[in-house]
Amino acid sequence: MMKKSIIFTAVFGCIALLASCNGGKTDNANAQRDTLNVGSADSTIYGKCGEGTMMNTLELVTDDGKTLTFTIDEENGSDVQGGMMSGDRMAVTYYKTADENIAHKVINLTTLLGRWTSLDKNFTINEDGSIESSIQAESKPYTAWTICNAKLILNTDTFDVLSLGADSLELENSRGIFVYKRSK
Repeated sequence: MMKKSIIFTAVFGCIALLASCNGGKTDNANAQRDTLNVGSADSTIYGKCGEGTMMNTLELVTDDGKTLTFTIDEENGSDVQGGMMSGDRMAVTYYKTADENIAHKVINLTTLLGRWTSLDKNFTINEDGSIESSIQAESKPYTAWTICNAKLILNTDTFDVLSLGADSLELENSRGIFVYKRSK
């Protein structure tokens, strides 16, 4: 009798373990989610592009008044989107080496502001973090934006900024690539 109860307990334990692991499968809803955890710390530094900025160097006057210099090294992964114009508001992620700060991702927030259109979206990104949609029939219009860890968050959708220019914006998430053009 004791032997049967030990076997029953062992079998029941294995079944419970397998059920809790879901057979090693992941939940597709969680795998496809493009939202950042609300508790995520933002590693992005914000400030204005300084007058000492050159082709391969970004001088950033941070929001707390510090002046930092970053090397732009495209061969080692630096990605600058929207250009680097003195006085423009910037968002920067970087890493340190023994000798310097290397910019990882630079997004020109001044270039990002304005009206963007695509086949199904027409919205204006405002400096105060709000978005105004120009299509009344849109089912899920964007209403707010922010940057977190060098990613653009529109409402709860998180995007990588693939390309940002004076007249075009290209974003990507797990649902695909989204292309917008600047509208006046």
